[in-house]
Amino acid sequence: MPSWMFETRTDAWHRAGLGHELEGPDGHRPWPRLIAFAALIVVVLVVFGNRQALFPGLLPEYKTEIQILTAILLFAFGWGFAAAFGRTVTPAVLRRMDPGTAGTVAFAIRIVTILVIAGVALAIAGVKPETLLLGGAFTAVIFGLAAQQTLGNIFAGVVIQGARPFRVGERVRLAGGQLLGPVEGTVSSLGLFYTYFASGNERVMIPNSVILGLTVVPMEEPEGIDVRARFDSRVSPDRVQSRLGEAITVPLLREPSIWLEEIDRDEVVVRIQATPADPADGSKLAGEVLSVTRDTAEQKSPDQ
Repeated sequence: MPSWMFETRTDAWHRAGLGHELEGPDGHRPWPRLIAFAALIVVVLVVFGNRQALFPGLLPEYKTEIQILTAILLFAFGWGFAAAFGRTVTPAVLRRMDPGTAGTVAFAIRIVTILVIAGVALAIAGVKPETLLLGGAFTAVIFGLAAQQTLGNIFAGVVIQGARPFRVGERVRLAGGQLLGPVEGTVSSLGLFYTYFASGNERVMIPNSVILGLTVVPMEEPEGIDVRARFDSRVSPDRVQSRLGEAITVPLLREPSIWLEEIDRDEVVVRIQATPADPADGSKLAGEVLSVTRDTAEQKSPDQ
């Protein structure tokens, strides 16, 4: 089996300050939502399959309307099912790609998913695409108004992917357009409707259609600190995180990134990455991080 299937790119994600993207969106289990959406899809299919027995008075006068309603429900529930399923698969896939590649692949997967779901929903309901356009002036107007902003953001996302003003993991400054002020942050995710930016501990969502009217200024991120430290096996990453928060005085772009790399009976290896807001503070930050790791390694564990 190829070795790349077991390799990960977690270092690149942590260096960009996007380690949280590998942990999933909210930490909740997706199975209840998967089961709920699957049940709803089954209910819609059963009702549609028995529509003549359940709604004898509505057929054939409202045949087209029932088909359109069924297609919309299948699309909505299918989208929810695909989104819940993606929450379990996406983090594992992202770990094996660098942020820039993963962002493009994830966006392409979302586009393909929406097209497949729409095609399957229309096919099951027996609705032809032209039926949605010619199914009545009122329906066409309502559907068009509701989808205008949604489709605008999707098409804008496709344009952004083609123009490539930025990639996931790059730091940029956005200004102009409808923004009340400049937005500076690291591109963390390229969604169908929004582009997400990590700014410190905050996550900023900007509609794709808005980004097309903004000025994008690429920014070179200051050189960060990357340290691998060995501690007693009873020293936890949380303890190191707490000590760093107390000792570091240099302004940072974001909270230090700390995660466990290795562990055995006697030692743990912890990876620490931090990036100063001002490049001139790099040496001072390095000294403070080294001081914390040295003091933590020399101190006895509370259990000792």
